[in-house]
Amino acid sequence: MRITSRAKTIAFFITMGSCLVGAAVALNVSWILLNWRRVGLLVLGVIFFGAIIAGLVLNTIFLVREMRRNDQQDSFLNAVTHELKTPLTSIRLYLQTLERRKVDDDQRREFYRLMLKDTDRLLGTVEQVLKASEVRQRSARKNWTEVNFSAIIRESLELAQLRNGLSSNELHFGSEPPGHITLMGNAEELRTAVANLLENAIKYSGPQRKIVVDILTPDLDTVLLQVRDNGVGIPGPELKSIFKRFYRVPSDGTGQVKGSGLGLFIVRSIVRRHGGEAFAESEGRGQGSTFTIRLPRVYRV
Repeated sequence: MRITSRAKTIAFFITMGSCLVGAAVALNVSWILLNWRRVGLLVLGVIFFGAIIAGLVLNTIFLVREMRRNDQQDSFLNAVTHELKTPLTSIRLYLQTLERRKVDDDQRREFYRLMLKDTDRLLGTVEQVLKASEVRQRSARKNWTEVNFSAIIRESLELAQLRNGLSSNELHFGSEPPGHITLMGNAEELRTAVANLLENAIKYSGPQRKIVVDILTPDLDTVLLQVRDNGVGIPGPELKSIFKRFYRVPSDGTGQVKGSGLGLFIVRSIVRRHGGEAFAESEGRGQGSTFTIRLPRVYRV
């Protein structure tokens, strides 16, 4: 209901802006016809009405953009609230159970394991929000050194397997990666970008995961990291929007995947600060996706 109301409001402002622009154009034409012999008034009228039309167009664009941005922020707040509330509720339930009932040692250890898992989820959500704020504000190249990008990818892949309980068949390298690829950059930021890319593929791959990671060097100056999954896929019109802050692909009716809508925004921000680019490819819904980041390479013989 709220989305429908917001869409109607946007349509109203677009319609009203179009009508006002049309009215201004009609007045401008009338002015020209009535004063075509008076050069001074004619020029003044054209400039004046041109400014009005430009102002109306810009105002309408600004209003629509702000309404869409507010809608994305509302979705982000709802998602983050859910991501915080769910594990907190779970932890509270386990603590109440431990306080009110006697449980055996095996069940107590299981409760501790589940609570630790929920705290990891809470910490991950908080870190995503903080990292998104940090990458927006940071512009200077701090703590840049030569880093082994191959090692970062390998470590991130092994950690993603461990955290999500994935086998080497579910998440693996497509071919043996190069042993040493040198980049100039911040190792921690690059590790964050790779981890977010892998987590995104895992999150959107469904229960039957098959995620393939490749490191490519098309030339001496460039390195590509490609992450291919067999997941839900992305509609063509959404491919450029998915890297925007707070943006999440609309649900296809099978259920919205949990998340804050910040992961891919963080990936693109970090990659761009390192002089590269991030993009996605997909054949559409249910066809899987391929995410690629391109980075400049420091070549070593």
